[in-house]
Amino acid sequence: MNRINQIVEEIKSRNAKPIYFLMGEEAYYIDKISDFIENNVLSEEEKGFNQMVFYGRDVSVDEIVANAKRFPMMAEKQVVIVKEAQDLSRTIENLAAYAENPQPSTVLVICYKYKTIDKRKKLAKTISQTGCLFESKKLYENQVGDWIGSILKERGYQIEPKAIHMLVEFLGADLSKIDNELEKLAVILEKGSVITAAHIENNIGISKDFNNFELRKAIGDKELLKANQIAQYFSQNPKSNPLVMTISLLNSFFTQLLLYHGLKDKGKINVSKRLRINPYFVPEYQRAAKNYPMRKVAQVISGLREADLKSKGVGASNLAQGDILKELLFKIMH
Repeated sequence: MNRINQIVEEIKSRNAKPIYFLMGEEAYYIDKISDFIENNVLSEEEKGFNQMVFYGRDVSVDEIVANAKRFPMMAEKQVVIVKEAQDLSRTIENLAAYAENPQPSTVLVICYKYKTIDKRKKLAKTISQTGCLFESKKLYENQVGDWIGSILKERGYQIEPKAIHMLVEFLGADLSKIDNELEKLAVILEKGSVITAAHIENNIGISKDFNNFELRKAIGDKELLKANQIAQYFSQNPKSNPLVMTISLLNSFFTQLLLYHGLKDKGKINVSKRLRINPYFVPEYQRAAKNYPMRKVAQVISGLREADLKSKGVGASNLAQGDILKELLFKIMH
């Protein structure tokens, strides 16, 4: 985030670099930086003659260079943006010659998504010296919650831990999808609001009572009736609640529980740090540890692997996904 803020500030200060090579697995930040440059370097009057957007599949490196070498018309700068530049991966190194001596009146933006160029080669080394080489790395799911909290804080909102967990469970680590949903909430909620699980359920369509988060909690607390109610809901809504996702999340939970059992210091701060969870959820793990001793946790993890194979048709080709889940819950909770 600090690097992104630095890029934004230099553009705001009219100190844009001649080349921005934006690459990496996380497309969200590549789009955000590209969009900011597209919307803020030139005025609306200047954009008509001085702002061009190309797509990697429709343009060559030579054509990009030819346009980048042009002089702006009645403006200090021109902006050349190449989206989906990963389609030029075979020839992208040919940009190195231009990068050695870029046109100072051009801001060239290369959006190279889902992959990176070799930092040992000439192009990466040259751009690092004459422009900005930015790598947008994918966040791990255990980092996404903090990201949601920080984004909302910048926008003047707060959010409950449970609401964060629902978003991450439903949308994973896809920052673009999460941001789209947060923007929807910002339209209907006043600044200063605290986003709750009810807001998520009513406006995004994720059930606050029947989801993997609540299933995990019910299992941890050994609430058999509630766990079976959620399993029944999942079996009736399989597209919204794929079994493979449920098994994956339960496996993560019990793996963390195994780690919890091995901790000497079971204080809230240490558990939060070692398990990489929000302190809010530590009591849930403390209760689950009482219900599931270490030996039982190991058995559960083994059962989860077996259920995962069955969910993929190994040894249970005719068994419905809902039945696999109900069988799994019985083995876990008895």
